[in-house]
Amino acid sequence: MTTTFRPATPADAAFIGRSQVMAARGHLSRGWFEIVLQRDEDFCIAFAAKLAIAKSVSWWHYSFVTIAEVDGAVAAAACTYPDSAPYMVANAAMTEASDAMGLSKAEQAQLWPRGSFILSATTGEENCWTIENVATKPEFRGRGVAAALIRHMLDDMSESGPKRAQISFLIGNVPAERCYSACGFVFAEDKTAEEFEAAMGVPGLRRMARDL
Repeated sequence: MTTTFRPATPADAAFIGRSQVMAARGHLSRGWFEIVLQRDEDFCIAFAAKLAIAKSVSWWHYSFVTIAEVDGAVAAAACTYPDSAPYMVANAAMTEASDAMGLSKAEQAQLWPRGSFILSATTGEENCWTIENVATKPEFRGRGVAAALIRHMLDDMSESGPKRAQISFLIGNVPAERCYSACGFVFAEDKTAEEFEAAMGVPGLRRMARDL
């Protein structure tokens, strides 16, 4: 098995969309996209694909994504960025994707109220790289692809910018925690909230961090 890595391109939008929907679910049957959009999986994936190629370069944008390929086949993806700037344009990206997917302005007005629970359990530290939206195709899971991808990204991150990295995941996602621990991350913080648990069914988010 040969694993290689490359920057994502707009042509990867469909895969990135699927990866981001899967990452938002974690170990659960539904995640942030399903809760916010209240649509089926295909719609959520298509919506996330629009986010990946939006003019607003948010944290869902393809330019922050690295792709792992196994023997030439796309297998996993993750994104990373050195500061909070990509979060600041999330609303603009959501508007672009909503317009592209034909959502009315009335429905668009409901999206953020449905999804704002995510902020109640969001945690992080300043001057730190953030890794997000880690996902592996089912047929490649259990083969160390995600860990290899993260290690590759950590090597790249160590060459410039902050000297710390962090990653968050749903509390109870044991496979994710094992993977990140294997990459040198250690427990940093749990953040829980009643509104998060009411929406997602788990108490909140666990953050892990490490030096580069």
